Amino acid sequence: MSGSRLGVGVVGLGVGERHARAFAAHPACELRSLFDLDLSRSSTLASSLPPAATAASYEAMLSDPSIQVVAIASFDDAHYGQVVAALDAGKHVFVEKPLSRTLDELVDVKRRWSAAGGRLHLRSNLVLRAAPAYRWLRDQVAAGTFGEVYSFDGDYLYGRIHKITDGWRAAVDNYSVIEGGGVHLIDLMLWLTRQRPRAVTAAGSSVATRGSAFRYNDFVAATFDFDSGLIARITANFGCVQPHQHVVRVFGTGATFAYDDAGARWWQSRDPRLGAEPVGLPALPPDKGALVPEFVSAIVNDLDDRDETQAVFDGIAVCLAADRAVVSGRRELIEYI
Repeated sequence: MSGSRLGVGVVGLGVGERHARAFAAHPACELRSLFDLDLSRSSTLASSLPPAATAASYEAMLSDPSIQVVAIASFDDAHYGQVVAALDAGKHVFVEKPLSRTLDELVDVKRRWSAAGGRLHLRSNLVLRAAPAYRWLRDQVAAGTFGEVYSFDGDYLYGRIHKITDGWRAAVDNYSVIEGGGVHLIDLMLWLTRQRPRAVTAAGSSVATRGSAFRYNDFVAATFDFDSGLIARITANFGCVQPHQHVVRVFGTGATFAYDDAGARWWQSRDPRLGAEPVGLPALPPDKGALVPEFVSAIVNDLDDRDETQAVFDGIAVCLAADRAVVSGRRELIEYI
């Protein structure tokens, strides 16, 4: 791309409002089209972000030749259909998690994306990657400061039980807390370690939402094993009694990292007199749109970011294997595509 700015359309204006504002603020972009099932939400946001206009439908957005980028932040079960429609229309895609919800869907997305021969950029908004503490941690792991990493623990603590008992998630068939939330920690696991697990065992329960309209597991615990000997344990806990939060611990032969309510800190010694050192960096992204600039840069500079897109496929493949393991009660091999 050169010359004119990228035209952007956004569908789904809950979290998508953050996407819209991030694209509107980027000097290489022009926010042109907004669509939400609540048309009043579209028109209200459009009036505050000129020259954006309200699209009559998602199909109308895709047929607009002035739009090169589509950001998708609709309900989880709509992502797959909207992603493949956008790819087929020749649009770059920035999509909220999860990219898709079944293996067949995932295979189809990759097939259509691959058919573009690397011309179309596809990313998912896995925002923990944008947290300064985790960018620092990834660099430290890569530099060998942590020695050999042998354990990764991650807890996704949703703390918003009303959103699964009363919101749209209660009405969606086969809603998965791993795909809907645990995916953030799974992506972080893959990204920080630069390794892919080979298999998973998992179990789930629905104690916290018993008697509610929510029909699926509200808690899932999964254990992943890697060829290197690394073991990872990840939970998706949607019914917990505490504010929205996450916990991460990384254990290596040379250092340990932890993030929880006490903040991000690390240990470089087993000597109890030394204690933990504060990392001094936030473990949350500055905004839900924090990954937008990198996505735009890949398009504008025509970067080969196919490895980044493959990482999105890998993360969903891991989530799907964890969900299969919950149902089967057995160790499931992960099917990467």
